[in-house]
Amino acid sequence: FFWSLETRRRVRWSLGRGLCLPVPPASTLRNTPPPPPSPPPPSPRASSELLTPRHTHAAQADKVREAAQRIFANLPSGGGAPMGALGLGAVGLTGLAYGSANCLFNVEGGHRAVMYHRFGGVQQRVRGEGTHLVLPWFQRPVLYDVRAKPRMIQSLTGSKDLQMVNISLRVLSRPDPGFLPTIYRELGTDYDERVLPSIVNEVLKSVVAQYNASQLITQREAVSQRIRTDLLSRAREFHLELDDVSITHLSFGKEYTAAVEAKQVAQQEAERAKFVVDKAKQEKKSTVIKAQGEAKSAKLIGDAVRDNPGYIQLRRLEAARDVAGTLSKSTNKVYLDTQSLLLNVTDSRDVLLESHTKKK
Repeated sequence: FFWSLETRRRVRWSLGRGLCLPVPPASTLRNTPPPPPSPPPPSPRASSELLTPRHTHAAQADKVREAAQRIFANLPSGGGAPMGALGLGAVGLTGLAYGSANCLFNVEGGHRAVMYHRFGGVQQRVRGEGTHLVLPWFQRPVLYDVRAKPRMIQSLTGSKDLQMVNISLRVLSRPDPGFLPTIYRELGTDYDERVLPSIVNEVLKSVVAQYNASQLITQREAVSQRIRTDLLSRAREFHLELDDVSITHLSFGKEYTAAVEAKQVAQQEAERAKFVVDKAKQEKKSTVIKAQGEAKSAKLIGDAVRDNPGYIQLRRLEAARDVAGTLSKSTNKVYLDTQSLLLNVTDSRDVLLESHTKKK
């Protein structure tokens, strides 16, 4: 079935000299009939005729045919087996080159790989970060990003008092690495697009319906915590982890906003009217107290004048001092008599008052 040791040695020697023809052993050469005599060289005229393309191609084809006949004539019995072995070796080398280029794959940081086998389906083992082996054509790795990804979801829902509320929720989600084969089998690679919008809208509508519009504003922290708790419970059913859930925007309809503004304006007007009433009451009290004070002051002044006439003289001296102080600070020149300046402290009326006092 295989060539002899001598035949293989001759084949290697021929290949080393750049030949592709195996050299048969001597015994085979002795039993081989001599080759036919070579034809005589063509005449110059015939050579000129062979220069045409058609004749040139025909001559080359004849030479190839003769070389093939000599190769098959010199091959020993069973020589087709080595040729098949060489073909299998070439196929093996080609497969090895293809496999070496496609049998490795890398899993980057923050990622995991799920292996899909053509005959076994999705494998339960999850590949971590690093370089891993894969069988080309038989296995196919599917990469997943297990880092937290933010997502904004808006929902229009109704409150307990039938007010339309527009809520924007920010969700920070990531898949559970231990359940990646199940996620790939049931949800695929776009799991967040399939799961998050539906469960977020469902949870928002169920929670917001339990609060009034005013409670959504005043109890925002409690509402956010309730939404987070319910959303975590729903996400675990799909093997998703939520790192953060927060309300980023909360707005109401135009009608409710206008009603709230009108209510606030009415409350401000009521507070303003109350302030005006309180101000009038305070001013009334102030006027009464001021009148009472002035009456009491007049009574005291009258009693002082009646009991001591020198009180009027004291007040005149104080007034004269104030007038003199004001004129001293002025840069203008003023010519007034003592009567106008209240400086005539020795007026005739004072003398009459003193004499009247002495008579008493």
